Amino acid sequence: MANVSNEMIYAIRQYLRINHTHFDIEITDLVEAARADLILGGILLSKVNDESDSLVKRAIVCYVKAGFGLDNADAEKYAASYDSLKRHLMLSSEYTTEG
Repeated sequence: MANVSNEMIYAIRQYLRINHTHFDIEITDLVEAARADLILGGILLSKVNDESDSLVKRAIVCYVKAGFGLDNADAEKYAASYDSLKRHLMLSSEYTTEG
């Protein structure tokens, strides 16, 4: 798996509405966990690592927002959004079949 780029970490910080780097380790771990989960679901590594792919990025953001922090009232909502996006990606040959 590719490393999480600084641009991706910055973008996720914006989605989380934080403007400091104190949680970058947690963010990085959650991005890597999301990528690993997508790969386990059959999504191509090349797609999972493509930070410019809007659907993959949105799935990763939902995963991070579901798992970020200790007291997250919206965690279930974001987890459900992630699961829905993951299912859609898993059903698309564009994301599961090379060439």
